[in-house]
Amino acid sequence: MNIVEDVKARGADAVREWAMRLDGVEPARAEPSGDLPEEAVLALADRVRRWHEVQRPADVRLEVEPGVELERRWIPLDSVGVYVPRGLVSTLVMCAVPAQVAGVRRLVVCTPPEGAGLVARAAELLGIDEVWAIGGPQAIGYLAYVERVDKIVGPGGPYVNDAKLAVARDVAIDLPAGPSEVVVVLGAGGDRRLAELEVAAQAEHGHEAVCRIVSTLEEAEAIAPEHLVLLGDAEALAPRVRNAGAVFVGEWSPVASGDLGTGANHVLPTGGWARRVGGLGLEAFLKPITVQRLTEEGLARVRPTVEALAALEGLPAHAEAVQR
Repeated sequence: MNIVEDVKARGADAVREWAMRLDGVEPARAEPSGDLPEEAVLALADRVRRWHEVQRPADVRLEVEPGVELERRWIPLDSVGVYVPRGLVSTLVMCAVPAQVAGVRRLVVCTPPEGAGLVARAAELLGIDEVWAIGGPQAIGYLAYVERVDKIVGPGGPYVNDAKLAVARDVAIDLPAGPSEVVVVLGAGGDRRLAELEVAAQAEHGHEAVCRIVSTLEEAEAIAPEHLVLLGDAEALAPRVRNAGAVFVGEWSPVASGDLGTGANHVLPTGGWARRVGGLGLEAFLKPITVQRLTEEGLARVRPTVEALAALEGLPAHAEAVQR
């Protein structure tokens, strides 16, 4: 049976049954535990916070014509569900801190039972108290149909990503993120040892990780990887990149620095999605609202346009609605 559809139909009972079947434990709040390197977590959180603060889109207003004013305001989402893969405290930081910067009122975290205590410790450090020891597709169903959050963010394996796409009709999602990918362009003068270090680091994410070394930017662009490392002619190649989640330029810019240290977000598009979407940013936790204000003069100015197009499209009530 499809786990997500079952949770949608039966709610918390289905979550409980699937959690018992797949993880061997009932869903429960995760209790903080484990030895957390607090200084490192706070240092990363500070960098993530500072980088995402400068990403806030500007509210704009424009008087299109006398008496016709348009406004676009950015509003934080009310609630967000965060999926954190097993034990990945850094992913909690990458998802939760931008949401806090945006002003999201409520964060609900789900993470597999193994390692949940450590994630809960980090969440407590960040001021988040709703952490559930639930993993896999049942966690995505829980966030969508039991907690009913406005949006679900966070990376995962194929089953988690499939679940996110399945609930996307009912709740917003960020993007399919995972399994991990790295492509290294080893250009002229590039150090192959560094390229192999990048591949080895990414391979730690599991056997599903995509790890390749190529010789041309064209090969990398065709893959549109999550992480793109440029070695050799790095600065010359960097401005030409169009398809990548994140680009690491030169020998002193390892992917691990971005994953765990710089403050740039490591929730990034995989599976070729970098051709059409970017990684997680502050705007993922905001929504724009358009406000329109017309005066009597303004309505008189736009009325002929409305009437002409209403007649063209067979919408007589639209034409009548602009009469005052």
